[in-house]
Amino acid sequence: MNRHKLSGVGAALITPFTDDGRVDFEALARMVDYVIDGGTDYIVVLGTTAETPTLYLHERAVVAMFISNHIAGRVPLVIGVGGNSTSEVLDQLREFDLRKADAILSVTPYYNKPSQEGLYRHFRTVSEHSPVPVILYNVPGRTGVNMTDETTLRLAGELPNVLGIKEASGNLEQIQRIIDRRPEGFLVLSGDDALAIEVMRRGGDGVISVAVNAFPERFMQCMNYAKGGDFAAADRAYASLDEAVRALFAEGNPTGVKCALTVMGRIGPTLRLPLVPGTEALAERFRRLIAEYDLR
Repeated sequence: MNRHKLSGVGAALITPFTDDGRVDFEALARMVDYVIDGGTDYIVVLGTTAETPTLYLHERAVVAMFISNHIAGRVPLVIGVGGNSTSEVLDQLREFDLRKADAILSVTPYYNKPSQEGLYRHFRTVSEHSPVPVILYNVPGRTGVNMTDETTLRLAGELPNVLGIKEASGNLEQIQRIIDRRPEGFLVLSGDDALAIEVMRRGGDGVISVAVNAFPERFMQCMNYAKGGDFAAADRAYASLDEAVRALFAEGNPTGVKCALTVMGRIGPTLRLPLVPGTEALAERFRRLIAEYDLR
């Protein structure tokens, strides 16, 4: 496993909202402390789990600065900077204060379904303009396009500022080809909590996790076994989390993780439309699982 400071577990942090839909900065500060105290290796802000598409550009900049200041150097920080227009992504690079960021996480452009050459040129442009290293983010279930292993490896081999990839394709064969053929030092991070141990078993470097928001100590226990190469212990530890992790995604993300955190009393239930809070059935499922497996 690559012992880079952005290996291991990154918390894909949620954005709590008040009842009237404003960013709840008090709850956000508590969430930062909760995942850091729970042992997470670094924090990722303004990703999918943060409901970033519903945040205005100025809100994103303020949220990133607030979290950066609240972390105060305790763990590394990755800031999500992405979009379906390359020029808009460059605007974000100019707008955000990236001086305390260790990298940006940049998703494949969504909705317009670019070709592999279009993906290459997009990320080449982003890399050339980013003042910090770039972690690619491949999540075809949300963007409508899969970045192939050939394109990922082309970017990794040609662009020194491209540090790694968050791979959420769910395609273990594609992920394995990237692991096997990557240049030295290139990080391969799982984008799926349920596949994190398997990706690390295959030589990957960690996970950018939703689950660590809700169950940081228990999730980190599993991942620390995996980081140490004890995959049998990691599998045993994960067995008690498996049903809860599946519940996190039963009604979509971040609906599930916000529902779990609401049940635990850590945040309020608000999401921004078009996302809606979890159903009472999901909340009851979390109440049962949290009690049964002592996840609080």
